[in-house]
Amino acid sequence: MDPVVPKRPCPSADPSSTFDASSSPSRVPSGPMAMDRVLEALLALPDPSVALELSLESLLDSRLLESDKDRLIEGAMEAGSALLEAARRSARRRASKHNFSSWPLASDLTIKVFSKLDTQSLCHAAATCSMFNKCATDPMCYANIDLTAEVPKVNNTVVSTMIQRAGKNLQSLKLGIRPSPASATELCRPLSYSTRNPMDTSGLSWSQKRPRQGRETSLLTRSCLLALSVDGGAAGTLLRSLHLYNIDKMDNSALCTALSACPYLLDLEVVGLHVELKRTLDAVSSNCHCIERLLFESSDTGRDDSLNSATCIDLVNGCPNIVSLALRGFKLHDHKVRILVKGSRHLKFVDFSTSYSITGTFLRNLSGGTNAHPLEVLILRDCLHLKEVEVSHLFSAMLAGDFKLLRYLDISNKDGLSAENDWNYRCYNPCTQLISQVLKQRPELCLLVKFPPEGSLIDIDLIADSEISSGTSSLMLYNLAFDSYLTNSSENSYSSDQGSGNEDVPDLNFPYDEDIFDELEFL
Repeated sequence: MDPVVPKRPCPSADPSSTFDASSSPSRVPSGPMAMDRVLEALLALPDPSVALELSLESLLDSRLLESDKDRLIEGAMEAGSALLEAARRSARRRASKHNFSSWPLASDLTIKVFSKLDTQSLCHAAATCSMFNKCATDPMCYANIDLTAEVPKVNNTVVSTMIQRAGKNLQSLKLGIRPSPASATELCRPLSYSTRNPMDTSGLSWSQKRPRQGRETSLLTRSCLLALSVDGGAAGTLLRSLHLYNIDKMDNSALCTALSACPYLLDLEVVGLHVELKRTLDAVSSNCHCIERLLFESSDTGRDDSLNSATCIDLVNGCPNIVSLALRGFKLHDHKVRILVKGSRHLKFVDFSTSYSITGTFLRNLSGGTNAHPLEVLILRDCLHLKEVEVSHLFSAMLAGDFKLLRYLDISNKDGLSAENDWNYRCYNPCTQLISQVLKQRPELCLLVKFPPEGSLIDIDLIADSEISSGTSSLMLYNLAFDSYLTNSSENSYSSDQGSGNEDVPDLNFPYDEDIFDELEFL
């Protein structure tokens, strides 16, 4: 005879007689030991999914009110989520303990290794495990922050968080949209671009233009550097290097405020920002007296004419340690450039590429005799008003023994050099004989004289007919093709109805009155 299976009692019609866990405290597990037994029994089920489903259905059948059933289902879901999250946390803790025991380096050494990583790699390492995340939050790891990219990825919050993590350990900061390097087969493109200065995309299809246009809008705003000034400027106190690229929402006030919080800045690079040259240099000369390298590229080539002589004098007096000076794409007059170059006693690198008004007269009597200038690199690429006669004077001075330390010279011009009396008349074969003589006398000099295809790079037949040895000729051709120091040139066209801007300056015609410039107290 089969054993008698007792029937499950039917629920009472009286709702008060239904089972309620709260009404039977003796049946509710209390204390950690009881909860451990319940969880252990639950995990010991051979097929927990089926058993739990049957048990839940049984409990639902025991409830008469729909509201009770809803609460029961919600409670089951909350309990399941809590159990799942607890299991995940336990797994992470176990993995962290395993990593800690198996990782061969101590925490301080791990932090030192992480401090050598770039910012993106550091973020990837921080997402690996909790141990790495803890090490990656050390301020030492954020001493050198580089958040530049070809496509906008970070906003003000990310920048502020990283600056706050670095605190007083912050040494260098790079922000903005940095274009990819130009192809080696073409002239270098400018680093700056925006909707006001669009790149030439005529040869691209519509689908190819879309990503290029998308890069023209930065997620950063004018307040992205505000974290440098908070807490009395603690984060900016020890900042040594600041590079800003194509942050189109940055303005003069925000940039000057940031520079005022960086008194020990050594390296400043500002590219493609819609800020005024004069106000920026005033802020540098007033606050950054230790600056050694200054690069400023205009976002709107040839239109910024704000620089005046007083600002130039303040810069050379306030920043006497400048070694490298690059002002690209600004409307610079020769007498202002002469103040900057002659007044900076330690200046070795000069780049005035795409400057709109430079004719080259500032180079006369710049180096020679007891006042030898330490200039080693001079770049005047694509200066529209650079005159052939001034380039000839420069080469003659070099043959006479001036500019002895000069190792690199770039006078390439996509429009050719300007004639002496009419800048609309262009020269494509400038100073050929002088170039040959200079390279024969100075074989260590790297000289770039690239000109448009319709012109001529240099008259090779003339070189062959000259008394230059074959070895020197080969070296000359090698130097002409040498591109290791290539800098960025502008592809913007200039208006043909404007002069250099130097015509109204009375002291630009040579010979210079040296007393005018020597009376300026640069020290």
